[in-house]
Amino acid sequence: MKYLKAIGISVLAIVLLIVAQLFAGGVENCLYEIGCPGFVCAALCGIIYAAFALAEAKFIMEKALRIKLSDNGITGFKLEIKWIAIAFLLPVIVTACYILIFPGEFVTSGVSNELALEIVASGIFYTGIGAGLVEEMVFRGFIFGALEKTWNTKVAVIVPSLLFGLVHILGMDFSFGSCLYVIVAGTAVGVMFSLIRIESGSIWCGAFAHSIWNIIIIGGLLSISDAPDEFAVTTYVLGMKSFAVTGGEFGIESSLISLAGYIIVSLIAIFMIRKKAAGNGADKEE
Repeated sequence: MKYLKAIGISVLAIVLLIVAQLFAGGVENCLYEIGCPGFVCAALCGIIYAAFALAEAKFIMEKALRIKLSDNGITGFKLEIKWIAIAFLLPVIVTACYILIFPGEFVTSGVSNELALEIVASGIFYTGIGAGLVEEMVFRGFIFGALEKTWNTKVAVIVPSLLFGLVHILGMDFSFGSCLYVIVAGTAVGVMFSLIRIESGSIWCGAFAHSIWNIIIIGGLLSISDAPDEFAVTTYVLGMKSFAVTGGEFGIESSLISLAGYIIVSLIAIFMIRKKAAGNGADKEE
């Protein structure tokens, strides 16, 4: 029975994510219809996405099912300086590696100022804050918590991370190579966020890192690709087509460069976890 409960909570958490996306998208469409400026619609969509998902979790999980948010890493909001620094360093260093190491050229999309503002607003509030927070709440919050209680921490790290990688290929007409890259990279970044959650004790540092990554890498202000990105203000068009560098059809998030970044941050998190555990063990002996 406890296994079915864990699976049920995991499925419900994903359903909450989908419902929040649909609700936010519906509100955004209504705002467009009444003539609201595009950048305002985009910003409100992201805010509503995050707020509605949290409200759903509070009502359905905590009030109806008696599942405490705090037991699933959704505690009072708190960030740590070290993770704030790493959250910015990871995407900035990855971006710098591409621009400094790999030949290419900057190409502007030529969109209007109004559309550029909408793209950036959507990148910050929806792709960044909204998606970063909600995905961490679902995968490193409820699914992690349910699996850890039912099995153990290793299962809670690996299974949601693999699931996180798999959901990124759903509905995508990718080649086998691109799918493989996405699953490997998606699983690796999921492990990274899980380790941040373990070290920090909540989802918030991971959610912040997730949001900053999304804003800088896929937020639309600067895209890095092997072809101009029509959904970005500016694209750094790479002069090579290698899967390892471009990440295939999914983009640089699944490249070996990004994968190396995920692994390095994961190793840092493991070091911090072990250091903290050693410190707690020494305190108990005293």
